[in-house]
Amino acid sequence: MIKKLDRLILKAFIGPFIATFFITLFVLVMQFFWKYIDDLVGKGLGLGDIAELTAYVSTTVIPYTLPISILISSIMTFGNLGESFELIAIKSSGISLMRFMRPVLMISFLLSIIAFLISNYVMPVANLKFATMLYDIRVAKPAFDIKEGIFYDKIPGYAIKIGEKDKDGNGIRNIIIFENQFVLQDNIITAEKGRMQISDDKKFLEFDLENGWRYQEKGAYNTTATDFYRLGFKKYKKVFDLSSFDMMKTPDSLFKGSYEMLNVKQLNHASDSIGNILTEIKGNRIQKEVNNYFTSAPIFLKGNDAGPMLKKIPSKAKSYASLLPDSVKTMSFSKAADKINLVKNALDLIAYEDKQRKYDMRMYHIAWHKKFAFSFACIVLFLIGAPLGSIIRKGGLGMPLVVAVIFFLIFHLLNMFGEKFVRQELLSPFWGIWLSSLTLLPIGLFFVFKAMNDSQLFNNEFYFRFFKSIKNLFNKKQSILTVN
Repeated sequence: MIKKLDRLILKAFIGPFIATFFITLFVLVMQFFWKYIDDLVGKGLGLGDIAELTAYVSTTVIPYTLPISILISSIMTFGNLGESFELIAIKSSGISLMRFMRPVLMISFLLSIIAFLISNYVMPVANLKFATMLYDIRVAKPAFDIKEGIFYDKIPGYAIKIGEKDKDGNGIRNIIIFENQFVLQDNIITAEKGRMQISDDKKFLEFDLENGWRYQEKGAYNTTATDFYRLGFKKYKKVFDLSSFDMMKTPDSLFKGSYEMLNVKQLNHASDSIGNILTEIKGNRIQKEVNNYFTSAPIFLKGNDAGPMLKKIPSKAKSYASLLPDSVKTMSFSKAADKINLVKNALDLIAYEDKQRKYDMRMYHIAWHKKFAFSFACIVLFLIGAPLGSIIRKGGLGMPLVVAVIFFLIFHLLNMFGEKFVRQELLSPFWGIWLSSLTLLPIGLFFVFKAMNDSQLFNNEFYFRFFKSIKNLFNKKQSILTVN
């Protein structure tokens, strides 16, 4: 049963949490658009495409948004309660800090579960749709735009130059059109003026030309007997197909196997598959490759027998080469060197495959641990934010926001460095991904302990008295030394 105290805490927490959640979500989404602005600008994206892309991006950043929002909102909530002396009234009635932190702690625990469910079930699908759509946008041609005095060659098979354009963008003058049809010579169309417009279905570009000429040469490449045509016209309509500007719809299966598109169960299965391949490489695969190259070489075999041609070198002979006739020595060495190079290349390929598989294994483990680590971070950052708010006793967006930003930067940097160390094989996936949570958890517990004992960590008067006592002690010792 929810008591009045729980309602008070939850009411004070929900407002700041919702505000900070959407502000943080907006910042992270804008960070994405800033990062990929070059891929998006000029591609003629409609409002529907932008809304769809924004929805995918928003879904992928929710597991990162929740811990930050909990940190900021918990500091603001308990800071506001402390500033209005409500915390003092609650403590004076004999209620402990953990008791009035309990409702928000339960909310944080619930949010951590939601973060895991989104990360495990929703985020892989959103990542898959997002990667596919972003790929289609990247490979799409820029939106149709012909500028004055510049040859436009984005339409396949044509190069178009317009001397002047009217203010309305439709009237055009001094038009030159090269038609590259892969024949003897490019066809050329020139016109004094005309009008340019897009068809109603947006699939064709229509040029209604006036007072111009069409030049065309027909014939074979291997003869000079060609026909040259010059056709004058008063009015001529030229239609261009704009289907190449449409954004492709790549199937989702193209990115389906990436580690970001898998849930926990699929990541476990993929890791087991890679582990089996690595075990095979470490086992007898290298020996098989060597045997395949050497035992299949006739130079190393005696007739049709499987036994090696190489026998024990007599004691008088300096080397095996001294036993070979001069007529076959060069050929034998050349074939042996070729075979050794083949084996070396095969072993290099196996080594590269082993390195790549190990990297893939690390990426799968990183994705697996992230799903749990970022969910657990919701609780860790709450254990930092709530006691800090009760210690600071300042509400609003001043001091609480500054402190929250500092701890968020620590959290973000530890995450970034931890993942980088895992990629470079300096740390195991567990320690690298959980580095931020394992580092901040003791700090959070320390703040909880200090808040329960009415710590004066952020009290200016406390530090003034502390340094003053040290100064007095130093002066006292100095005076004793002077007397002696």
